[in-house]
Amino acid sequence: MRRYQWSRNQFKLDRYAEYFVKMEFILSGFDVYSNEVDNQGIDFIVRAGTNKYYDIQVKSVRNYNNIYFPKDKFSPRENLYAAVVLFIESEPPFLYLIPSLVWNNPDDIFINLDYEGLSNKPEWGMNLSREKLPLLEQYIFTEIVEELKNNDLYTLANE
Repeated sequence: MRRYQWSRNQFKLDRYAEYFVKMEFILSGFDVYSNEVDNQGIDFIVRAGTNKYYDIQVKSVRNYNNIYFPKDKFSPRENLYAAVVLFIESEPPFLYLIPSLVWNNPDDIFINLDYEGLSNKPEWGMNLSREKLPLLEQYIFTEIVEELKNNDLYTLANE
């Protein structure tokens, strides 16, 4: 069996993505606190140092499909991040850590979907494609976690 055969069950892939992201945070020196119930759009919380906390929502995507975040559960703020795991068949997973505040300024990738006049609930989205992938390089996980570890902008004192 091939190692990176991602065409298996989507539930397993989602679960794998969440554990993968947690382990990457741990390997980067963060403490990870799991939620028992994901009813607020937060899969887990990470702590850097003694008083810097970040809420993490994990999304997995296979082969450049779009990603959606319901606005009633994913409200952009300074300490909320989307961990996006991109699974391309036969390749190791690509991991991005995206500050939720990027959705305050929609562009070709980060989109605002209000569905005015429709019954759909408003969402934030990511419009992924192979051509747009280079635009995500600024959000490579290893680069962003280093910024978070050195970031003094968000602490519990700000709450």
